[in-house]
Amino acid sequence: MTATAISPKDEQDSPWKQILRQYLPEAMAFFFPTIADAIDWSVPPVFLDKEFRQIAPDAKTGRRFADQLVQLQRKRGKPLILLLHIEIQASPEAGFAERMFVYALRIFDYFRQPATSLAILCDANPRWRPSQYTFSQPETDLVFRFGTVKLLDYKTRWADLEASTNPFACVVMAHLKMQETKQDKAARKVWKLWLIRRLYESGYNQDDVVNLFHFIDWLLKLPEALEDEFWQDLQTYEAERTMPYITSVERIGRRIGREEGHRSLVALLLSEKFGDLPESTQGQITALSLEQLEALAIALLKLPSIDDLNQWLQTL
Repeated sequence: MTATAISPKDEQDSPWKQILRQYLPEAMAFFFPTIADAIDWSVPPVFLDKEFRQIAPDAKTGRRFADQLVQLQRKRGKPLILLLHIEIQASPEAGFAERMFVYALRIFDYFRQPATSLAILCDANPRWRPSQYTFSQPETDLVFRFGTVKLLDYKTRWADLEASTNPFACVVMAHLKMQETKQDKAARKVWKLWLIRRLYESGYNQDDVVNLFHFIDWLLKLPEALEDEFWQDLQTYEAERTMPYITSVERIGRRIGREEGHRSLVALLLSEKFGDLPESTQGQITALSLEQLEALAIALLKLPSIDDLNQWLQTL
């Protein structure tokens, strides 16, 4: 398997979108093997981001959606235009099938060829299974069908997921455990470490371990205390295997990045509320820890003046 590492800029985008771009052949083989078998993967996929923005300027982005419009080369015949839609929201959407139909129409109008429309449903409702859009008018009928997979269905196929070497087995397992442990963060920490250890023990190379780690880490968020425990356990495990793919340096860098983000936010809030601050006050704020910065961001809602701010700082 080959893939490029995730850059800090990429992490600001949807991790679902990023993992699809890194492992599109594996994703198609995992979810839609018949289509994957018809594709000549020696020809690199062409991601049609610019075209999709023109086709669907109203398309939503972020954690709920990760639409991908891709041109793929068939083994036989002309290229295939693929609309791959990832529905990440937690509850059903009444207009989903209609939206798939509208996008398919726009793609046909733009390229003058039909698209292959597919959807990966990540919600937790076992009864919501959109797969077609229909209407019937006098002398006019239409049935538009599209392919779907439901991640929830893999819950009963856990043994198959464990046995698979496809990276998207890890993606699905992480997603299922995210849903399962929403109310049990201690269990989430256990499963997060289990999933990361599985990456090392499944024969993935370092790039794959790092890429999949970033996705799992984003999906299985932990409270700070449990996150610290997780990192300690991971460091111990890496030391035992002499395979420090996810090192303490990255952890420190991630924490520094978080602190810098909080400092920038607090600095902006202070500037908007009080204007330029005295150097002595700026010095005190610079020395605050991450936890103190978070407390200050909340306290600012109730601090009407710089004097009140200085008094609050004296209480630390």
